[in-house]
Amino acid sequence: MSGNTRRPSSARRPSTTNREDFVYQCKAAYLCVVNDTSYNLTEKRQLKTALNQSGRNPSKKNLDKYWRGSTEELTFDDFCDICKQETVASEDDLMKAFHKIDINGDGYISHSELYTVLTTKGEKMSRQEVKDMIAEVDENKDGKLDYKEFCKFLLSTTNDCKKLAKEKLDKRSQKSQPSSARSKDRTSDDSPRTKKNDVPRPSPRATAIEEKVFGPLSTKRIRLPEPRHLKDWDRHHSKGCFFIEDDGDIISHQYSLDLKEDSSVWITIQPLVLHPEEDVPKSPVDTALFVLRDRPDSNGNRLVTFTEQRDQKGKYCVRCDLKRGHYTLVPFTTGCRLKQRTSDPKVETKLIKKDKDDYTLTKSFREVLSDVFEVNDLDSNGLLSRSEFSWYNMRTSGESVGDEEWEVVEENVELKNGELTRAGFIDLNKMEADDQNGDTSDLWVTLQSMGYNKGLVMDEAAPFKLEVYTENSGTFKVKSLSSPGSALEKALCESVINKGDCQKVRGMKDLLIHTYAQDFRTTIVVENKSNSSISLLIDCSGSKNCNSSRNKLEHKIQVAPNSSVVALHVMAQNERLEWIFRCSENIVK
Repeated sequence: MSGNTRRPSSARRPSTTNREDFVYQCKAAYLCVVNDTSYNLTEKRQLKTALNQSGRNPSKKNLDKYWRGSTEELTFDDFCDICKQETVASEDDLMKAFHKIDINGDGYISHSELYTVLTTKGEKMSRQEVKDMIAEVDENKDGKLDYKEFCKFLLSTTNDCKKLAKEKLDKRSQKSQPSSARSKDRTSDDSPRTKKNDVPRPSPRATAIEEKVFGPLSTKRIRLPEPRHLKDWDRHHSKGCFFIEDDGDIISHQYSLDLKEDSSVWITIQPLVLHPEEDVPKSPVDTALFVLRDRPDSNGNRLVTFTEQRDQKGKYCVRCDLKRGHYTLVPFTTGCRLKQRTSDPKVETKLIKKDKDDYTLTKSFREVLSDVFEVNDLDSNGLLSRSEFSWYNMRTSGESVGDEEWEVVEENVELKNGELTRAGFIDLNKMEADDQNGDTSDLWVTLQSMGYNKGLVMDEAAPFKLEVYTENSGTFKVKSLSSPGSALEKALCESVINKGDCQKVRGMKDLLIHTYAQDFRTTIVVENKSNSSISLLIDCSGSKNCNSSRNKLEHKIQVAPNSSVVALHVMAQNERLEWIFRCSENIVK
């Protein structure tokens, strides 16, 4: 296992007492996520939560180093190693950081300065997150923060997390039974005693999930229930794209919809085929959408609705009646067909060639740049606005386009009505080749961030187009290019639990398997109502003509107490053929 290269300032070996305390703190944090140190962390978010509970706040960059794309699980020993590398920030560290922001050196930071730093630099926070944090620490509401007090607030929050984790561990230790040597052995072996209401640890067993057979989807003629008089409704539209990150996560454009009054809404989303005359896929990348409230309801749920219907070409739709308010539209793909590449072509396609003293772009590179332009032309007007170019720049370099950068564009390449033309966009890349004296390293970084491999094939991205019709007026716009995170995971679980079939696992009264089967997708959600963490092996290897959202059709998953988890999605590998979903689960000790 590899991790961050940062090291504490002192290289001395810790004393036995300090080491025991360190391991105890790690154990306390670890057991906030799983039920036993013999269990492994199986998801990146579990690692992040455990690190937070230990008082650490890793950056996304560091977290990606600890949990790489190939990582399947981490042991307790791995977690301890990471905690050694990911040091807890000291008051001196925080003070040095704030000194850089405090330009006039008066010991205070204005709200606007803090907003700017925390929402644009490093690990960016949302404006609402920053607003909530300031409201908690700015007691006199004078618009400024005493950053010495602010440092104490941040450190107290860190200490509270560590204290809570240790308190939980102490309570668990008190409930053990030290009256026999066997009980002592269990305590020393980090195996907590099962509570009365916990799920028992049975021997491995298999429970069959009903077999489902689906006919070829591409041969069906499915007419979507488009509303009458749709031409009289307000139409909003945008392109977008799914991108696979280095760690295997999928991000995409997210959208906001603001309704000033109640309205009927019709939404469609479908793959964007760049060259329909030559590369219509046999089985398109699934491109669905979830509608979420900006604020949870009384039950803590944000899901409003999602695209349940799909035609044979891959177009999804939903019609719903929405109350006035703010909504987030979250595109979704299962990962069954959009997967992280395992290797690059052996031969790298040439991007440039030298013509005397000048560099020119190859024909194949120019064609790909034209496609990249098409994907980022979100409003489909044949031009890139500054906003659209900024979204592109965020994806390829991680930075938005400032005034100086846009001035360079305006001064050097072709614009029309203040927007970047396709020819101008290609010329920008030609300028980059010239500036780098023919070195194509940066050009490849851009292409790979847009999902292209060394053969100039887009295999780690999937563009789509979205249309939103509102019977009454509404405001629609691109909100972010990011991962929906836990909000989408919760919405997926809620949708499957509400719509799917449910069955109890044999002999496990508090463990439920929810299966939501449609002609084009089957999703399994595991709901654990017990007070114990449970490990399951979901085995769909008996399925025919199927792809899974996991690396294989057989996947081990750990479900935390009183939680629900998406186990996997399964889709037809070839939609022109019949596909059979057949699955069973095994409880793993």
